[in-house]
Amino acid sequence: MVALPENNLEKLVAYEQIRQLAAHYAVAVDSRDLDALVALFIDDVRVGRDTFGRAALRESFDTSLRSIGVSILNVGTHAIDLLDSDHATGTVYCHGQIQDGDRWIHQMILYRDTYERREGTWFFMRRIHELWFGQQAERNPLDQSPANWPEHHDGRGTVPDSWPTWSAFWSPQS
Repeated sequence: MVALPENNLEKLVAYEQIRQLAAHYAVAVDSRDLDALVALFIDDVRVGRDTFGRAALRESFDTSLRSIGVSILNVGTHAIDLLDSDHATGTVYCHGQIQDGDRWIHQMILYRDTYERREGTWFFMRRIHELWFGQQAERNPLDQSPANWPEHHDGRGTVPDSWPTWSAFWSPQS
């Protein structure tokens, strides 16, 4: 039998480190920081049926994220089950807002996660993306004039363009 963390403090640290994986995943996707994104996964992560490793995962994310524009992932409910000191599973609810060409899509996403702790650090071992629904919004919020915050409360803001990784991702040499 494999042992769970021995004390409540170890359990709380494991829960929080795993929760941070989901939060950092959302920020890395939205900022298009592929290096940070793939670093959240075990180094020998399985990508597809017979491809492994972070380089393959980076290529997969590069392809999929170039097929959309702006994304905003808001992580909500996160249920974590510790299996032993180094393995856990989780269910994560996420509200996604996605630019798809001229369209704006609202999504409710469910991630089914498998986590592994290696050398004291928790990683995604596997992340399955499922969808409750996607629904097109009546208007694309990116079609607004600039807000020039704090001058105006409504209008288009400066994010994601303010992230250096966003600009680098979309630059011709990427």
